[in-house]
Amino acid sequence: MIPAPFDYLRPASLQEASEALASDEDAKVLAGGQSLLPLLRLRLSYPSLLVDVSRLSELNGIRDEGDHVFIGAMATHDEVTRSPAVTSGCPLVALAAATVADPAVRHRGTFGGSLAHADPAGDLPAVAVALECVMVTSSREVPAADFFLDYLETALGPGEILLGVKVPKLGPGWGFHYEKFRRTAQAWAIVSVAAAVRRSNGSIQEARIGLANMGPTPLRALAAETALRGVEVGDALAQACSEAAEGTSPTADLHAQPDYRRHLARVLTQRAVSAAAGAP
Repeated sequence: MIPAPFDYLRPASLQEASEALASDEDAKVLAGGQSLLPLLRLRLSYPSLLVDVSRLSELNGIRDEGDHVFIGAMATHDEVTRSPAVTSGCPLVALAAATVADPAVRHRGTFGGSLAHADPAGDLPAVAVALECVMVTSSREVPAADFFLDYLETALGPGEILLGVKVPKLGPGWGFHYEKFRRTAQAWAIVSVAAAVRRSNGSIQEARIGLANMGPTPLRALAAETALRGVEVGDALAQACSEAAEGTSPTADLHAQPDYRRHLARVLTQRAVSAAAGAP
């Protein structure tokens, strides 16, 4: 289909971009366009103005900043998967980014665009809440737990632009795994699980588990995280991971009913935690 008419602006500065977005409540940011353009073609979104941020240097780059890795909003998924700073400092991000859609989308789609789009079925929002990332905007820093407000809705205010994300380095003793269930290789996740596990002396000392497509926003599997503390790696994991769906509110659609999604959350959490903990 053909999108509805819109104006286009490619600002040369962050200030110009912010002013344009603040002056028009129906304006949208255009980054890689891999989430926005399909919405435009289907006429599910009717922006009056597209603000192309591809020229803004503040949104570029991936760099190690000591206790965290900064990933610029305009970094593509492919750049994230190949970045030594990411693969060594926060490998869970690289694991999840490598599962996004297909190679063509990963070469165009952007890290920040995926997060700002805030689709609860997206891979990176679940990782962001699991790792307790911090979103760096043009005016402030927002913890990931406070960034995703509702379906396709974030805490970004008028004129506010996501510049990048601070991803904490969890350090020695942590293992990571990303588990995803989808209809085809290119499809959104029916459910996915991002797991970070700290193991010591054969038992789990701490677990962080992010769930995708189990509610209107990415969620932490808090009940399962609590149940996993002190659990020895082995058969006991199954009972602890059975708590993964507690507190979630999955929806029904053409691909799955809520009960099926809850079942997937339990099964995928056990797989992800087992792999992250190095279970045989």
